[in-house]
Amino acid sequence: MASGTSDRNLSDRDSADLRRPDANIPLPLATGLALQIAALNLPGAVLIATVVFQAAGQPENVLLWAVFASVAACGATTMLQAFRAGRFGAGHILAIGTPGAAIAVSVAALAAGGPGLLVTLVIALALFQFAFSARLSLFRRVLTPTVTGTVMMLTPVTVMPVMFQQLENVPAGTPAIAAPLCALTTLLVIAGLVLKARQGLRLWAPVIGIVAGSAVAALFGLYDFGRIGRAAWIGIPAVEWPAPDLGFGPEFWTLLPGFLFIGLVCTIQTVSGAVAIQRVCWGGSRAVDFRAVQGAVAADGAGNLLSGFAGTMPLGFRPMGATMVEITGIGSRRIGIALGAATIALAFLPKALAAILAIPGPVAAAFITVTMAAIFVIGMKMVVQDGLDYRKGLVAGVGFWIGAGFESGAVFPEMVSGFAGGFLQNGMIAGGVAAIAMTLFVELAKPRRSRLELAFDRSALQEIRAFVGAFAARNGWAGDMAERLDAASEETVLTLLDQDEAGDEAGEDAGPRRLLLTAHRDGGAAVLEFVAARGEENLQDRIALLGEAGAADSIEREVSLRLLRHLASSVRHQQYYDADILTVRVDPALDPSGPDGAPGQSQ
Repeated sequence: MASGTSDRNLSDRDSADLRRPDANIPLPLATGLALQIAALNLPGAVLIATVVFQAAGQPENVLLWAVFASVAACGATTMLQAFRAGRFGAGHILAIGTPGAAIAVSVAALAAGGPGLLVTLVIALALFQFAFSARLSLFRRVLTPTVTGTVMMLTPVTVMPVMFQQLENVPAGTPAIAAPLCALTTLLVIAGLVLKARQGLRLWAPVIGIVAGSAVAALFGLYDFGRIGRAAWIGIPAVEWPAPDLGFGPEFWTLLPGFLFIGLVCTIQTVSGAVAIQRVCWGGSRAVDFRAVQGAVAADGAGNLLSGFAGTMPLGFRPMGATMVEITGIGSRRIGIALGAATIALAFLPKALAAILAIPGPVAAAFITVTMAAIFVIGMKMVVQDGLDYRKGLVAGVGFWIGAGFESGAVFPEMVSGFAGGFLQNGMIAGGVAAIAMTLFVELAKPRRSRLELAFDRSALQEIRAFVGAFAARNGWAGDMAERLDAASEETVLTLLDQDEAGDEAGEDAGPRRLLLTAHRDGGAAVLEFVAARGEENLQDRIALLGEAGAADSIEREVSLRLLRHLASSVRHQQYYDADILTVRVDPALDPSGPDGAPGQSQ
C-alpha cells in the first residue's frame, strides 16, 4: 500500500512539473504539440485577414502580402511571448492570432485611407498597449480576476456561433450524413482519448481526432486535396510595403477611438490569457506574477508595431495555449517557441499552410468545440479562485449573460446594431464592458480610503503605526482588533523592508523608495494596502510555503512572515515592474489557528 501511494505521489509530482513553463521536454514532442496549436490557430489568422482585405476591395497582391505578413507577425510575437525577453513576453505558451473584434475597424480604415491609414492606426494601437503595460498596476482594481475570468468565459460564446456554422460548410450535393459523421468522429476520438488514454497518447488526442475526422471527410470528397496540389512548396508573395499615412487628417481622428477601444479589448483578452495560463501551469499553488502579465501586454504591443509597419491588421491573444496545457498536461515554454517558429515557417511554406486550410469545416468545428469547452472552464476557475462572494458572483453572472444576450441578438438588436459602430454586438465586448462597469461601481461605492504617503525606510514605522491606530479609532475598533491591525501593519512593513534591503545587498538598488498606505473598511473587516518599490520574491507564495510540512529551516526563521500569516485573514501580493502591492485583510473575529492552522490566502 505504501509503495502504491508513493508511486501515485511521484506521478502527481511529475505531472505538475510538466505543466510548469520551465519543463524540459524533448524537441520532437514540443514540435508536435506546437503543430497541433498551429493547426487550430492558423486558419483564423489567414481567413480573418483575407476577409478584411477582400471586404475593403484591396487588390490581390496587397491581400496576399497582408496575409503573409499577418501569419509571420503572429509567429514572431508568439516566440517573443515564450522567450520573455526583458520586459517583453509572458514566458508561457500564448498563441497569437488575428482578433475577430478588429475586423470592422480594419475594413473601415482600409476603405477610408487604404493601407497607409491602417498602418498609422495600428501603430497608434501598439503605442497604447505599451503605455497600458507600463502602468498596468493602476488598473488592478478594475481588471480583477472576476472581470478577466468573465471575459475568458465569454470567448466561447463569441466564437461558437461562427464555428457551428462550419458544421454545414460543405459543397452542394454532399450526402446529408457526411458533415455530421466527420464532426462526430472528430469529437468522439478527441474526447475519448482525453478521458481514457494514458498521458503519452493523450498528448496527441487533438491531432489524432483531426486526422480521423479528415479521413472520414475524404471518403465523401470533403477534404480539398486540390488546394494542396495547387500550392507551391516554398514561396513569398510580392512585397507590398505601404508607407504610414502621417497626414493625421479627419479620417485618422474619426477612426482612432475605435482602434483604441479594440486595443483595450485585445489587452483585456491578453491579461485574461496571461493570468489563465499561469493558473493552469501552476494549478493555483502560486500567486499570479503580474510582471509576466505586463510582459504579455508589452509583447502584444511589439507584435502590433510589427504588424503596423508590415501593413496588415492588428493581432491579439488567442486562447489555444492554455487549452492545450489543460488537455495535454504540458506547459513548457518550449512549445511556445516551437509554435512561433512553426508559424513563421508555414508562412513561407504555402503547401503546408494549404494542408491546414484544407481541413473541412465540420472537423474544425468539432475540434474547436473541445477547446472552447476547456476555455470556459478555465475562465470559471479564475472567477471561483478569486473568492466568490455575492458581489463578484453578480458581476460575473450578469456580465456573462449580458454578453451572451448581445451576442445572440436577443437584446434590442435594432438599437445595438447602430450604437458605437455595432461593437456591442460582440458578446465579449458587451459582457466585458458590463463587468468593468459593475466593478467600477463597487469600487466607487466603497467607503473613502484613508491615505498616507511617506519615504519608505525604518524611520517611517512610527508614523505608520500612528496612522493605523487613528484609522482603527475612527472605525470604533479597540482592544484585540486594534492590536492585531497594529501588529499586522508593523510586520508587513518590516517584511517589505527586509525584502528591499536584501535586493540592495544583491546590487539592485532602485534609489529612494516611497510607500503609499491606504486603509478602508470592508464590512466588518479592515483592509490595508501597501504600495512600495518592487521586490523579487512573492511574499504570498512564501507565506503559503510556511504552512507546508517539511518547509526549509531557513523559512522557520522568517518571524515576520509567520506573525503576519497568523494576524491576517488573507494576504495578497501583486508584483509589477513599477510597484509592489501587498493587500492585508484583518477580520475582527479571526481565529488565528483556523481549521488547518493557517488563514486563507486569497489570490
